[in-house]
Amino acid sequence: MNTRRQFSLAARSLLAASLVLAAFIGLTGYALERAFEEWAFSVLRERLQSVAYSFLARTDVTVRGELLIPEFLPEPRLERPSSDLVASIYAENFRWESPSALDRELPFEDALKPGEIAFREPRGMRGGFYMLSMGVLFEKRSPSGKDVRVTINVGERQSSVRRQIRAFRETMWVALGGLGLLLLLFQALLLVWSLRPLRAVARDLARVERGEVEELPGHHPIELAALTRGLNDFIKSEREHLRRYRHTLGDLAHSLKTPLAVMRGLFENESDAARMRAGGLEQVQRMDEIVAYQLARAAKSGHQTYAAPLPILAHAEEIALTLEKVYAHKGALAEFEVDARSMFHGDKGDLMELMGNLLDNAFKWCRRRVLLTSEPISDARTRRPGLLLRVEDDGPGIPDDKIGEVLKRGVRGDERVQGHGIGLSIIGDIVASYGGEMKIGRSKVLGGAQFEVRLPPLGG
Repeated sequence: MNTRRQFSLAARSLLAASLVLAAFIGLTGYALERAFEEWAFSVLRERLQSVAYSFLARTDVTVRGELLIPEFLPEPRLERPSSDLVASIYAENFRWESPSALDRELPFEDALKPGEIAFREPRGMRGGFYMLSMGVLFEKRSPSGKDVRVTINVGERQSSVRRQIRAFRETMWVALGGLGLLLLLFQALLLVWSLRPLRAVARDLARVERGEVEELPGHHPIELAALTRGLNDFIKSEREHLRRYRHTLGDLAHSLKTPLAVMRGLFENESDAARMRAGGLEQVQRMDEIVAYQLARAAKSGHQTYAAPLPILAHAEEIALTLEKVYAHKGALAEFEVDARSMFHGDKGDLMELMGNLLDNAFKWCRRRVLLTSEPISDARTRRPGLLLRVEDDGPGIPDDKIGEVLKRGVRGDERVQGHGIGLSIIGDIVASYGGEMKIGRSKVLGGAQFEVRLPPLGG
């Protein structure tokens, strides 16, 4: 099956920047070219108009109404045949053309009204001229004379203007193209520099996968700090899960060796069937307790970096209702002092196992009252609050010299009370997997035992 090749972030960014830059340069070049053309035509018109005014300043009319053409023309190009600049002066019964206009058929105006100015562009003919024509009235110089109406024409070949535009266009596109390449090079260098932290994170992740380092090392930019911190938490969580699974399997195998060895000895050496049966049942019961304990340990999820918060009160009420029915013969009731902000960030099974064992232990030893207290734990640097759980009862309590003993697997506070003696040990394992701690003492409110569990907040 063919998989579509994915572009890297650098390639995507560089491609997007190239497209945007190409569009920008294209639009900028087009706008500059149009602006230059308008400027060039405006300058051309002003230049032609300036030549026309120069002719006007040097041209005069005699008292008899005859035109006097200047001896020296205002532009040297007008003296050269076939040059780019041409001029003509028309009046009634009078026609003058510059040497540069000889033998050319040019669209000169010959009868403009006084004060009228016309500017025409060449249409459809190669080598055409831009023409500016101006109508002028010379008033009569004598009573017997008359006014003289004159039309001055000045033209310039379009090729001269086009050469300027073409030269500007070539220079502009070379400059813009070079600038675009420099900007793309700078963009590529900027991308390499900007994406270097991401490449470093990818290399560090590869090193973590190969087992060369335990977690993502080093300092990272603010935008990546939360990501790398979350990845480190996730890596720690997964390694803790793996470690716990391995330890659980190892502990299970190790714990089953002794009862299996005892049963092997009974089968090999014991001849009394009754004693063999009693011993075998005892070891089977012991293995049942070991398997139940180890399965309970393996079933809990442990600390989770990304977990939806679970409310405490609703789950506590569910467990308490069940236990009140189980211990209905004692008339025991559960009371709650639960802060509404109290949340457990982890697996629901862990929460039920934790509170279930704590409350079950309290109901088992209480006379009539059980108290559950819960509140969040946080400070200024907390990203995710922790949790305080406190379960108290009005029973006899646990003597100080037995507190350490009741936390051991299989040890019960009172041998006369039914149970495997592994509930508190399971609580200890769950609390340890979340990086918390459990304290056992005497309740100041009810007078019996008090179990306090603290799950730490997730720091900033």
